[in-house]
Amino acid sequence: MNKKLIYTMMLGLGSLALTSCGDASEELTSVLLGRDFAPIGLEAKSATENSITLEWTKSHDDVTYTIEIFQDDSLTFEGSPSNTFTDIEYAKVKVTGLIYDTKYSVRVMTVDNNDASRNSKWSTVFFRTSAQQIFNSVSESDVADRSVILTWPAGETATAVRVYSDEALVKEQALTADEVAAGKVIVDGLTPETAYTVRLYNGEKQRGSKSFTTIADLNGATLVRPGDDLRTMIEAAEDGEVFALFGGKYGFPDSEEEGKTSAAKVTKSIVIKGIYPTNIPVIQGRFEIYDGASLEINQVIIDGSTNSTTDQAFNFKTADVTYPQLLVQNSEVCNFGKGVYYLNVAATVSKLEFNNTLIHGIECDGGDMFDCRKGRIDALNFINCTMYNSCAARDFIRYDDASSLGGSPVVTVDGCTIDGCANGGKRLLYVRYKGNSIVWKNNLVTNTGAVWSNQAKTGVPEFQNNAYFNCSKLNVLDGADGGKTNLFIDELGKPVDDPKYKDAANGDFTIGNEDVSKLKVGASRWYK
Repeated sequence: MNKKLIYTMMLGLGSLALTSCGDASEELTSVLLGRDFAPIGLEAKSATENSITLEWTKSHDDVTYTIEIFQDDSLTFEGSPSNTFTDIEYAKVKVTGLIYDTKYSVRVMTVDNNDASRNSKWSTVFFRTSAQQIFNSVSESDVADRSVILTWPAGETATAVRVYSDEALVKEQALTADEVAAGKVIVDGLTPETAYTVRLYNGEKQRGSKSFTTIADLNGATLVRPGDDLRTMIEAAEDGEVFALFGGKYGFPDSEEEGKTSAAKVTKSIVIKGIYPTNIPVIQGRFEIYDGASLEINQVIIDGSTNSTTDQAFNFKTADVTYPQLLVQNSEVCNFGKGVYYLNVAATVSKLEFNNTLIHGIECDGGDMFDCRKGRIDALNFINCTMYNSCAARDFIRYDDASSLGGSPVVTVDGCTIDGCANGGKRLLYVRYKGNSIVWKNNLVTNTGAVWSNQAKTGVPEFQNNAYFNCSKLNVLDGADGGKTNLFIDELGKPVDDPKYKDAANGDFTIGNEDVSKLKVGASRWYK
């Protein structure tokens, strides 16, 4: 039986039931639909740079479909369609041969095979094809401090490149005929150590996109390559000198034992930074800082695994001076025997900061992890860092009372992931300098048996938005007259379920627990 007739009959019966209480002469004996239904649930799916899949729900078998596609259109359907397809029998169609990065409007009509007057109205949908990607890969040598070289297949048409930083357009550069013929452009005028995305256009259609980060500022820098004697260069440095290191390994050879490294003596204020973020240099050695020198480390791995001693990574040696700063950022400090830094002379450090740095494998045999004994650090900052697998049997932050030097030190721990540190039940905050204040916020602390502090001189921290997992002793208050393991706790702290780190054993603390990730605690690199 004809399905349209069945459908008409069913509607007729329904109408009859609704009117059965009225006059029999007013009852409907049949219903004839004026036209077929327009395609239901029309969708445009799986767009590529030259194709789209159209899909809808088919009403019944005795129909076909007509598809009209309008290029550079947003549901206005003005002018003539760029593509027309008729006698389509199926309700799923892949359309190819489209133009990349282009707006299209589609309309689909149900065509009645028996009566054209019953053809449906149009159903409509809008989509945009994907942009092309004809840029070649960007190699390490293509990226400089203020420029980048971008290439694509020679002769492929393009008109301009546009440069974006944080999605804001910062530059548009028209392409010359020679650049198009060669498939190569140098984009200059960039800023060192900045993330950019460059997009290639033909008119308003995107043909390629590449993201990169410019390297360290090389203007006036001393370039250092593997094989150069970095220790000698540091010890002969002029004040303010910047050392820019190519990728590779650099040692401070120890003449007493082959294959071992020792310390470089820093007596002038210097900067040491890696050039390529994709090829970070490794310094196998440690630093002794003298005479009020300032030291900045950026984008470098400091590895103590080949040291001839178990000393700290950074050791301040001269008393009665002020050190402007020790700044370690975008780096990694690992495998040191005693600790990360040591201030055991009566000196002042104006600022000591670790920022966006991985710190791990710090055994703390004979010292504490972050260790200040006889000096004063005015601003001690740990920002957006990840510290793990360290100081099993020692204190995390040690800051002894040298208040005869004056001042009011501030310790800030903000946005850090701390896992498996001070796990032997020692203190996270062994801070005894009179007049200290502590800020502890946005941190994720996991898998430790540590306590906070049993020292009356430790300032009660300003706690804000911290989360804790498997920290059995940390937020258990044991009062001043009791065992004195915790004289304060983080009353605002959030106990959370297992963060489900991706691979903590190998230093990947990507958070797999969505509820924890949403809290935005810990180092930002591990958020999903």
